[in-house]
Amino acid sequence: MPSILDRLSTGPQTPTTGPLDKPEITPVVDKVSSTPVTKTDASGTMFELKDRIQTKLLAELDIEKDIVKTEEVKKRIQVLFQQILDEEKIPLSKFEKGKLFEQIIAEIMGYGPLEPLLQDETITEIMVNGATELFIERDGKLVRLPNLFESNEHLMRIIEKIVAPLGRRIDETSPYVDARLPDGSRVNAVIPPISLIGPVLTIRKFAKNPITIEKLIQLRTLSPDAAFFIKACVEAKINILVSGGTGSGKTTLLNVLSSFIPDDERIITIENAAELQLRQEHIVTLESRPINIEGKGEVTIRELVTNSLRMRPDRIIVGEIRDGAALDMLQAMNTGHDGSMSTLHSNSPKDTMARLETMVLMAGMDLPARAIREQICSAINLVIHIERMRDGTRKITSISEVLGIVDGNINIADIFKFENQGYHNGKLHGQLKPTGYCPVLLEKIEAAGISFPVKMLSTGVLIPGNS
Repeated sequence: MPSILDRLSTGPQTPTTGPLDKPEITPVVDKVSSTPVTKTDASGTMFELKDRIQTKLLAELDIEKDIVKTEEVKKRIQVLFQQILDEEKIPLSKFEKGKLFEQIIAEIMGYGPLEPLLQDETITEIMVNGATELFIERDGKLVRLPNLFESNEHLMRIIEKIVAPLGRRIDETSPYVDARLPDGSRVNAVIPPISLIGPVLTIRKFAKNPITIEKLIQLRTLSPDAAFFIKACVEAKINILVSGGTGSGKTTLLNVLSSFIPDDERIITIENAAELQLRQEHIVTLESRPINIEGKGEVTIRELVTNSLRMRPDRIIVGEIRDGAALDMLQAMNTGHDGSMSTLHSNSPKDTMARLETMVLMAGMDLPARAIREQICSAINLVIHIERMRDGTRKITSISEVLGIVDGNINIADIFKFENQGYHNGKLHGQLKPTGYCPVLLEKIEAAGISFPVKMLSTGVLIPGNS
């Protein structure tokens, strides 16, 4: 006699072809997925059964008051869960009962169907395109999973549960929001009317254990010599800008760079949604705030950068520069806050300089191009560019020094450059190697009392930098 779950499910399916190909509508069963459901005459859908029990449980519990007592709440839910099953005379096997209980616990105390995905450390990104499509990123590749949400309303409840504790809102008048999970994972949600397929939720997960420089070397994101050079630059208070495309690993790299900052310095971090995972003792974390329902209360990154200058920072770390805050960040770097860092979206180090110049103009100041470029050259010492490759790996493709203005343009010189040796069996082969250029900023490293062997930058012939 088949079980209720057997009758409700369609059973495991065979995975689709390529991970980036458009999958068939038939869901791919993954190890963290749930089972699709269909109608039955006996009890409707398992979703409906779960909703009925969940509604009764919420009527009996004061979750907001008891949520801190996790184990006690779970025990109370288990007792009430069994009572409701007995009252409704619903025959479930031990396996069915356990699975249903886990789903209800996830809905009441967590993020519902997202919980197993959030717990799976092999998943780096979760993308929900309405209630009908769910994709994850694993090992740098996109994979489609079966539908986990009952409806768009179910998905909206989960989105609201994520943003509400942060004092943010999402509705028709404010149909998109940036947020974060308690572990620092980045969340973006977009809903109708600007999304035509229903609520869209994107979660970029952060590793429970912060990635270290040793891990990046192991993953071949950079070479040991480049890692030693970067560490020396951070300790010597070189101003650093990390550039790259979306999902290239800029924030992860910024986290790693921040780990080299000495413990005796006061660090102020400024972000749209707090993601940095610094481990130093003296850290002040600031987060921007969107406009409220009354049209007031907005606090921008630019305002936070300006305010941070009055907070006696040794270093200022801005999660990402994307607007006129670039001007204030450059001013901070030029007024005694050496060793500051930030990230910026761009396709190359040269493009980084052009985008930075454009964002300074967004501040609304009528500055000549020459003055802006001089500010950039004076403030930014090093640009580290990171890219996400076709095989899903992340590579630092260049480490460049900002030299000055030549013929009216900003001049940069590569200290390390990624040597691409092509793809073999779908994997990129190559190495980040020194170009032979001897940077001017070595003088600042030496002045800080840091010993750096110049031979690490040698390819046979060292090219001296221009002072």
